[in-house]
Amino acid sequence: MNAIAEKVPYTLWQMALYMLRLGSLGFGGPVALVGYMHRDLVEERKWISDADYKEGLALAQLAPGPLAAQLGIYLGYVHYRIWGATVAGIAFVLPSFLMVVMLGWAYMHFGGLSWMQAVFYGVGAAVIGIIVMSAKKLTQKSIGKDKLLWAIYLLQVAITVITESEEVWVFIGAGLLVWFLRAPPKWLKKGNVNSLALAQLPLASVLTTLDVPLLVQIGLFFAKAGTFVFGSGLAIVPFLYGGIVTEHHWLNDKQFVDAVAVAMITPGPVVITVGFIGYLVAGLSGATVAALATFIPCYLFTILPAPYFKKYGKLPGVIAFVDGITAAAIGAITGSVIVIAKRSIIDIPTALIALITIALLWRFKKLQEPVIIVAAALTGLVLYPLFKL
Repeated sequence: MNAIAEKVPYTLWQMALYMLRLGSLGFGGPVALVGYMHRDLVEERKWISDADYKEGLALAQLAPGPLAAQLGIYLGYVHYRIWGATVAGIAFVLPSFLMVVMLGWAYMHFGGLSWMQAVFYGVGAAVIGIIVMSAKKLTQKSIGKDKLLWAIYLLQVAITVITESEEVWVFIGAGLLVWFLRAPPKWLKKGNVNSLALAQLPLASVLTTLDVPLLVQIGLFFAKAGTFVFGSGLAIVPFLYGGIVTEHHWLNDKQFVDAVAVAMITPGPVVITVGFIGYLVAGLSGATVAALATFIPCYLFTILPAPYFKKYGKLPGVIAFVDGITAAAIGAITGSVIVIAKRSIIDIPTALIALITIALLWRFKKLQEPVIIVAAALTGLVLYPLFKL
């Protein structure tokens, strides 16, 4: 470990502190979070190379599970391998998990969180402004003036807006297209095609206390969610609704909407709403099982293929493949901004909050996003009663 640490411009402890801070103050969901990581770790601190970041983003987009968490795990892996991936993943997820557990406790003891609607009225609109700026920076840095990547990017934006979903086959197709056009493999000429298969190993939850049958049921359901749901952040919400409300009847519609609101008004990965849901169903043990069952599969899907990304990532064909996937991924991120905006920009005040957020971030480059979130929350508390009576 000491030999590795001497070759890189940061220690594992510094990476852990950064991920703790991002998990504690990183608002805006996966679109914003992946943008923060690029801004902070690639552009400003120069801890991670742009090539390593692109590899991590491509892998996170291809694998099932939460996008931002997987990218954070991969960036921890870049220089400190499995130990770094583990520390970065835990540090990133833990702060928001503790927050949603505390909110779950308050929700259970004080009969719901009616104030959430008012807070989310302002915060939801400000988040749109934050992720617009994040998507803009990612597009400028990764797509540049490349016409082929722009075509893939715009096509993926349109697909995401129209379907409101993300298909892994589109990302793979984009990667193959750029690969075949820019660094065609020799077997294309020889007609010798080799295939690469990735094994997906489902993970069973480790259950410890209280209602074991219920915890097993929770663990299996959320492990399936973490194993088979592709897409960033909110992509998991329809899957969760079908199982939690419709199939198992663990929560009613209002409780589920409140759970999604909790995810949106807390920092860190949106998928951490599983902790809030688990708490409502089975207390602290339910929250722990739900979170572990959701995030452990995505951890495995990141660290298992990571060595191959590192080993073969500098080959021309792999670089072209990653460029294609990255263009499609950023197109999907940009498209998701529009999809989320349709749900958060619901009237003139929310539109103004979003526009003001964009203007402030454009004008003041060093303005911290948590400051905007706090201001937006206070604005929501004032405006919501006036416009939504």
